[in-house]
Amino acid sequence: MPNKINRRQLLGTSLLATGLTPSVLAQEQGVITSRSLNYETDIVVCGGGPAGVAAATNAARLGCKVLLLERYGRLGGMGIHARVWPLLGRARSPFLKEVHQKIGGSSFDPEITDLHYADFVLNAGGKILLHSWVAEPVSEGNRLTGVKAVCKEGIINVKAKIVIDATGDADVAFNAGVPCETGRDGDGLVQPMSVMFCVEGVADDAKHCGSEEAARATRINDDETWESITTKAQENGELPATVGVVRTYKMGRKGKATVNASQINGLFGTKVEDLTKAELECRRQALQITEFMRRHLPGYEHCYISHMPSVIGVRETRRIKGLAQLTREDLVSGRKWDNAVVHDATFCLDIHNPAGGGQAENQTDTAVQGFAERDKPYDIPLTCLIPQNAENLLVAGRCISGTHVAHSSYRVMNICIAVGAGAGVAAGVAVQDGKALPDVDIKKVQKILGFE
Repeated sequence: MPNKINRRQLLGTSLLATGLTPSVLAQEQGVITSRSLNYETDIVVCGGGPAGVAAATNAARLGCKVLLLERYGRLGGMGIHARVWPLLGRARSPFLKEVHQKIGGSSFDPEITDLHYADFVLNAGGKILLHSWVAEPVSEGNRLTGVKAVCKEGIINVKAKIVIDATGDADVAFNAGVPCETGRDGDGLVQPMSVMFCVEGVADDAKHCGSEEAARATRINDDETWESITTKAQENGELPATVGVVRTYKMGRKGKATVNASQINGLFGTKVEDLTKAELECRRQALQITEFMRRHLPGYEHCYISHMPSVIGVRETRRIKGLAQLTREDLVSGRKWDNAVVHDATFCLDIHNPAGGGQAENQTDTAVQGFAERDKPYDIPLTCLIPQNAENLLVAGRCISGTHVAHSSYRVMNICIAVGAGAGVAAGVAVQDGKALPDVDIKKVQKILGFE
């Protein structure tokens, strides 16, 4: 016989669907949820993207009891759900090398890589809960003692010694009262959101332009480059005004490519109305961009959209204020830190223009869409992962402590994997030794991470 549910239980379940937090639900008199699930663990990792997977795996390998919570049905974050491909950036990280060996390198297969990520966590002894949306932190004063999440069954209560926020948006940290920054100085605008999509029907000899520099260097005919053609289309309305660069990447399968071109400005990736507008607008842009490529890009005359992502790609939202902060100067000088948990991270200062198309900087007569400044291999210290005003909390992924410009480099997934590994080891050592995160034995952490 099916379980019976009364009117109050139905009301409680309906309220959960509205997105109200568990604390608000508890205040609604007469509302009861269908069930509460309770877990106790050493470390809870919130978010199953590359940083969260790396953190959970490395903490579990140290013998800690680890629970990984992921809001969707697959692990892998932007690379899986938003089809952000390929993995970008580099870092000197043995765990990153291990990941590449498992998933096939930066040119991974997004159809199966989530299973590889799951294997990492499960083989290390960690536990995974999918379809579990972290709703709020649980704390005693400034000390976090766990989190609450929402699932189909009701509320998930997790008690933990250490919480790792790998949500990408600093959701846990922000709701715990950690001070955060958003956007660039002056106007607060963040990097735009984009829908990356896949096309098929691409010729074997098709041209591929994966950056502003490549578009500038690629000649389509005697008189025009790919940059000049896209800029003209941007100006005459053949392309949206925000789309000044159409980046294409050849995928491993015959006739297939990924397109990174759609862009919407002035919206924020943690606001539901902004996300809704961005999803619809960028998917419409994808149709317009595909038609443009058919007309103008050699080898794409017969291309068609074969895969749209399940969510839009979000580059930037909140950045925590940590015990230290990475800056542009740190990156362009290749700064080293004694308390590093990532060595030799490197990726250009890739600031997709928050107020227009192309790059935000270096737009000139000869480089109309701009170009990204280069960095030197830099370190990321543990103190950029430890937020102000919160104990027992680490942050991993793109929302660590850094300026808007520095964030444009370390936000990419290969670097986020290395950051996640550092967070997982630091949390594991803290649990093992019974120390607060700022007092963890950094030499021990670095040795486990494989630093020379």
